[in-house]
Amino acid sequence: MQPSIRAFRFFLASAIVAVPLLAQNSPPPAKTQSTAKAESLGTTAKKPAATKKAHTTTTKKSSDTAPKPAKKTWTGGHNGFVVDSAEAASLWPVKGPEPLPGAIVPAKRIVAYYGNPLVKKMGILGELPPEQMLAKFDGEIERWRKADPSTPVQPALHLIAVVAQGSAGKDGMWRARMSDSLIERVYSWAQRKNAILFLDVQVGHSTLQQELPRLAKFLKRPDVHLGIDPEFSMKNGAKPGTKIGTFDAADVNYASSFLADLVASEKIPPKVLVVHRFTRPMLTNTKNIRLDPKVQIVINMDGWGPQWMKLDSYHDYVYLHPVQYTGFKLFYHNDTKKGGPLLTPEQVLKLIPKPVYIQYQ
Repeated sequence: MQPSIRAFRFFLASAIVAVPLLAQNSPPPAKTQSTAKAESLGTTAKKPAATKKAHTTTTKKSSDTAPKPAKKTWTGGHNGFVVDSAEAASLWPVKGPEPLPGAIVPAKRIVAYYGNPLVKKMGILGELPPEQMLAKFDGEIERWRKADPSTPVQPALHLIAVVAQGSAGKDGMWRARMSDSLIERVYSWAQRKNAILFLDVQVGHSTLQQELPRLAKFLKRPDVHLGIDPEFSMKNGAKPGTKIGTFDAADVNYASSFLADLVASEKIPPKVLVVHRFTRPMLTNTKNIRLDPKVQIVINMDGWGPQWMKLDSYHDYVYLHPVQYTGFKLFYHNDTKKGGPLLTPEQVLKLIPKPVYIQYQ
């Protein structure tokens, strides 16, 4: 991992008040000159030369070893590089189980507002008063509908239901569980907009095995789905926000199996499982992630920074390491803090593959 060229976001919470520790260094000059711009995938001429390709089975994905670098096509001006179509076809779409009846993606594109109502700095979901936030949300949904009329938009609210903490707490787990009443409040907002709800989990020093059973009563609902955030899975014992955490394929498989069991027992449509990623070590052994038709796994590129950096991260950590479906996160403030514009829906739709999950923070 080379932090100087990666997009980072840190949220350090004390009790239930999260304070962001946003840190991002400038990229090396040589990288800046050759890196992709607003309408590219952010690839550069120097990539790992390993040759492992996507598996053709329905249960395992390509390894963490990147494929051979693509032949690059220069599009001219400041538009940068685009990937070779033959390489893209060898990786995407992933050969996996066919979507079951009632599955959301890829028939629809999920567009979500993310955050926590208790902390304005954790995302748009809590930054604005509910009525103002939902009105802004309506406008964003409409922009995506216009950008891709062929793909219906599924609105979503994405609540951080377990928040990593800056102090250990009584149980020493460095995380705070949001109350049932808070989850119900955000769920009611989602229902008003015909939106689904995601419950996001930042385990701190806890584990998914300890956190997910408590949320089962919500996840049993057909319109409630799950997100898990490796950034705050502190397997190394560090304080959340001081290091970037990690999940392994085994953690993803546990979460997927947990959801699949609920789908089977409750006889409900497939669940969506969002896994955040913006560095390579955040998600290890991706080749061992198992696919189940009852759960649709989305790897969500959620790093922040200028446009070229976000596109570069999508290429390096999502495109080159297929799991099943992809997502892309947009930060209203952090993506534009150096004066650059926020990527538009039309620009994001030029990514390969096109993300089926879009998240705004």
